Amino acid sequence: MELAEAAIIAASGFWLALPAMLPNSAAVLTGGGKPVDFGRSWKGRRLLGDGKTWRGFLGGAGAGILLGLVMLGVSSLAGWADNSGYGPTGQALGVIVLLAVGSLLGDMFGSFVKRRLNVPRGAKMPILDQYDFLIGAFVLVAIAYPSWFFTSYIEGWNILALIFLLAITPLLHRGMNILGYRMGKKDVPW
Repeated sequence: MELAEAAIIAASGFWLALPAMLPNSAAVLTGGGKPVDFGRSWKGRRLLGDGKTWRGFLGGAGAGILLGLVMLGVSSLAGWADNSGYGPTGQALGVIVLLAVGSLLGDMFGSFVKRRLNVPRGAKMPILDQYDFLIGAFVLVAIAYPSWFFTSYIEGWNILALIFLLAITPLLHRGMNILGYRMGKKDVPW
């Protein structure tokens, strides 16, 4: 395999994952209001905490889905086959929705785990903080559309797309957190 082919596979995997990458940042910008856990606790600790709100969840999921729809529109206008790699229209819509919603559910699961381990809101938890959203998105998509997921990220040389995502995600995560902190939307820059 040549370097140019590897770069195209990596870029394609990144492109396909974009609807999962936007929702958490959008949730920070649109969040506030009623917590998803409604303030409930379990075994003396909050289920999720005040940082996971319904407004943030809906705003984040909506942003990811909207981005995916724009991507489908761009691919249609550009004449790209197969809805830009998402497959037939029904599948494409399903994958996009599950990527967006799954990323937020993965992030919530990360918060749930942190609360169980008594890690305070905003405290660092390496690996979980960087990958929870990607794991949530990919688990949902792999359950509903296993063929698409395995073809896009696992089979053959497409594993390079997954490796690239795993390598670049911590850098993107850190960059977005610094940006959110500087904008006054996050209490800590991590």
